[in-house]
Amino acid sequence: MSDSNWTDRIAAERMQVDQQFNDQVEVSSFSSQQWGLVMTAVEFEIENAEDPDSARIVANTSKLPSIMPELDRIEQQSAMSGAPDGDSGSSGGSGGGLFSGVKDALGLGGKGDDERMEEADELAQQYAQELQEQLESNGRWESIREQA
Repeated sequence: MSDSNWTDRIAAERMQVDQQFNDQVEVSSFSSQQWGLVMTAVEFEIENAEDPDSARIVANTSKLPSIMPELDRIEQQSAMSGAPDGDSGSSGGSGGGLFSGVKDALGLGGKGDDERMEEADELAQQYAQELQEQLESNGRWESIREQA
């Protein structure tokens, strides 16, 4: 399958969806830096590409377990620095400052890896849906689906 070719062709749509998706990331437990890392582990695929009625973009999140230690490291660095989530002025994210870092270190706060992977998977699937909607609204979905 020529997956890399179709994914290369949707860079503009990805940038638009990235901007639109910022609100969902802000209300999640992920900082924008952590979400960026999650997205490096996600691969987009077109499921049922041969059937125009049931074809859809899905997020393959099978590589998420490999980035979990790095997500934890980013969260710990943010907590120790006292930054809300590694972003200036952002109110969302999981690093709630020093107290959150202390609670997490004591095992009194934060999410476990399974919960975080589930949340990352759900967000990635929402992102995939919004990406498909963006392609559809731009009139590019059919040609991308056919290429896949």
